[in-house]
Amino acid sequence: MTEYKLIINNQLISKEETFDVFNPSDDSLVGRAPKANESDLDNAIEAAKNAYKKWSKTSHQERQQAINAIADLLEEHSDELAKLLTLEQGKPLKGIGSEFELQACIIWARACATLELPVEILEETETTRIEQHRKPLGVVASITPWNWPLAIGSWQILPAILAGNTVVMKPSMFTPLSTLRMAEIICQALPAGVLNVVASSDSGVGKRMTSHPDIAKITFTGSTDTGRKIVSSSANTLKRLTLELGGNDAGIVLPDVSPEKIAEGLFWSAFINNGQTCAALKRLYVHESIYDEVCDQLVAYAKTVPVGDGMDESNLLGPVQNTEQFEKICELVESAKQAGGRILCGGQAPSGKGYFYPITLVADIDDSCPLVNQEQFGPVLPIIKYTDIEDALSAANANENGLGGSIWSADIERASTLAGRLECGTAWVNKHAEIRPDIPFGGAKTSGCGVSFGKLGLEEFTQLQVISV
Repeated sequence: MTEYKLIINNQLISKEETFDVFNPSDDSLVGRAPKANESDLDNAIEAAKNAYKKWSKTSHQERQQAINAIADLLEEHSDELAKLLTLEQGKPLKGIGSEFELQACIIWARACATLELPVEILEETETTRIEQHRKPLGVVASITPWNWPLAIGSWQILPAILAGNTVVMKPSMFTPLSTLRMAEIICQALPAGVLNVVASSDSGVGKRMTSHPDIAKITFTGSTDTGRKIVSSSANTLKRLTLELGGNDAGIVLPDVSPEKIAEGLFWSAFINNGQTCAALKRLYVHESIYDEVCDQLVAYAKTVPVGDGMDESNLLGPVQNTEQFEKICELVESAKQAGGRILCGGQAPSGKGYFYPITLVADIDDSCPLVNQEQFGPVLPIIKYTDIEDALSAANANENGLGGSIWSADIERASTLAGRLECGTAWVNKHAEIRPDIPFGGAKTSGCGVSFGKLGLEEFTQLQVISV
């Protein structure tokens, strides 16, 4: 079995103490991850601090070249990384799965390498010159989730590095192996200490990382509850934060659409990565005049989507990633049944190995049900009937989350106007969960602070300095 190691100062560090990583499809052991302790974290931060002294002084062009070299390396090793990702995360190799995720890493890297941080002249007269500069911050802590571990990992570390920072990364304890391997590959294009990775199942390591005085910024994707803990832990040192937190995205279907035409789009908006996506569609509000037809079309499409082991290339959806999430989904569906929800398909976990939960569509429930007002983060979609668009908008906006939302309509102008009334970071029309490397993405309300992607996302990793002469 492959020995996985920590990465500190471009050195592979073995650890006697490890923790097991399992395949969610069959509970088999994928590998053992090295268990970092707080001393390992301190060493990684020290390596990043030392590397920052030189890396922050390299030219922007040199750093762009390094990011392009990283893209080439990821492309060269994409097959290897995709297979390892499927084994530990569970998502299918094909379709919108592991190979897709590796392509996202490569596309984002190449897009990141095109970004610039020019000096901006705010005023220039005979007596005054005012310049706006963007300076790196120092050591950035990257804390990544288990749902899109490689994509989100690359989205966090690459702009940080491009801006002249150095990084200490902590992957999710559920999916550390592919991240460790990806980082080992990336480090081939970077000087020692620019990227360091400490995997651990010890919560104390994460807490120390978020409170450490030598960490200048934290970038984190994960739950709102964890985000709150990071804010609290980082408060004494007033760290910069970019937090992309929970989402309970609402989609509203207007009565002028063709249910048959939008069914596929609605389905994949909700069930991308088995519903384990922050910006997936998680609550669907449908006008009463087409409610039954939309339900029928979604059920018909769901029956065409095979679910199973991700290494079987015929499958388009895999298992829920871990037992905690699996149990939460089971509880939420049971609560919907108790509330009188009508199970259109799925609704009962099969017996056997693995954390498989069937594609589940639930009708005839309202916003008081936990399945609607809580983020399910799994292959379950509640479908809520509405009569008046104002009621649907009010319900969509009543949730504490505000990551994304969507309006589905044949009237683009009206849909765009209604989309502007959704209280969320991104509002889509006739699509959902579409993100791009050149478009800023972030949440409103409790779905986070700061943005990722594009020039604004890059600037999140910098300190603004004005020089006034």
